[in-house]
Amino acid sequence: MISGTVAPGYEPVREQFAENFASRKEVGAACAVSVDGELVVDLWGGDADPSTNRPWQEDTMVNVFSTTKGVSSIALAHAHSRGLFDYDEKVSTYWPEFSANGKEDITVRQLLSHQAGLSAIDAKMDLDTLADPDLVATALAAQAPAWTPGTKHGYHGISLGWYESELISRVDPQHRTIGEYFADEIATPLGIEFYIGLPDDVPDDRIAPVLGDWFRTKMVFNISKLPSAFVIAFLNPRSLTARTFANPKVVGMPHRYNDPEMQRIELPASNGIGTARAIAVVYGDLATGGDKLGITPDTLDALTEAATPPTDGKFDQVLQAETTFSLGYCKPWPGFEFGSDKAFGTMGAGGSFGYADPGLGLGFGYVMNRTDFYLWDDPREHALREAATECARATRS
Repeated sequence: MISGTVAPGYEPVREQFAENFASRKEVGAACAVSVDGELVVDLWGGDADPSTNRPWQEDTMVNVFSTTKGVSSIALAHAHSRGLFDYDEKVSTYWPEFSANGKEDITVRQLLSHQAGLSAIDAKMDLDTLADPDLVATALAAQAPAWTPGTKHGYHGISLGWYESELISRVDPQHRTIGEYFADEIATPLGIEFYIGLPDDVPDDRIAPVLGDWFRTKMVFNISKLPSAFVIAFLNPRSLTARTFANPKVVGMPHRYNDPEMQRIELPASNGIGTARAIAVVYGDLATGGDKLGITPDTLDALTEAATPPTDGKFDQVLQAETTFSLGYCKPWPGFEFGSDKAFGTMGAGGSFGYADPGLGLGFGYVMNRTDFYLWDDPREHALREAATECARATRS
């Protein structure tokens, strides 16, 4: 059932990976860990597609939902290291149309730290719209903030990726989308397989279908796994929480991410498809100084620092709990402790997670096909992450 390798000293990660299948209802999954630039854990197992008994293979890929967001933000870090934009400059300097409806003073730092009040998009969108970056940009530029930027923060669960992609296309001399930029500047140099917009030539049998869905009744039955205030807000269609994930409706429906048309467009916050190995390798480079990608020390320092809290405090207007962010990433917060205080990454709905911990030189990636209801700290990834952290500390001491 389980294949792959672990370096000496990392056997506890394999034990927890096996335990996920034995007692935590894992179906198919992969986990990878990079420490000091070496891939010390590379495991996979279970069924990629239980309906056909297709096993999870070394090169099986799966949609990772918002774990995509952190991987996408590496493209922004790369562009910043190239001097293409400044985190403290106004977004409208690079994208003049963005200044409409009270957004003229929003900085890139505020936008990437979820403080811009732009988590929901009011203009009606569909898959045809999402497939056209110009139409998406028009909708984004017209949006009014839900609060005075900088006073509050709230998880831009879907919209952040669209804003990032338009910003990249504006500052990049080649005007590439974020998926194109990532493929050229991140994936190719590192030799990893992770796609923001799946190419047509990737065979269907390499993709594990997402299993499960977040129907409203199921959310209620799983309320113990979620912040209760989040569930209440999500069930109210007029709330900012519900509107954040409701336009277009398909972006909030996990099973739709199995549709080829959803996989092939660029949803830079939610439809990245790749391997755990790719996530661990790219975060592993950031955790060890970003030398392979040419990430500058100034950029890396900015990623490791938590954003200055908004003036009204850390309560997240979307997730309905206290959260902490940096530049496109989550930082550890009470109730979601991962790695050292320098760690940064993003979790994906359903359970996936990827992060870098420069304090340990560690890059972590976990992906799976059975979705659960935890917003963060899914017991499967938590067990793997804790084992990897303890092993890294022991082997580096």
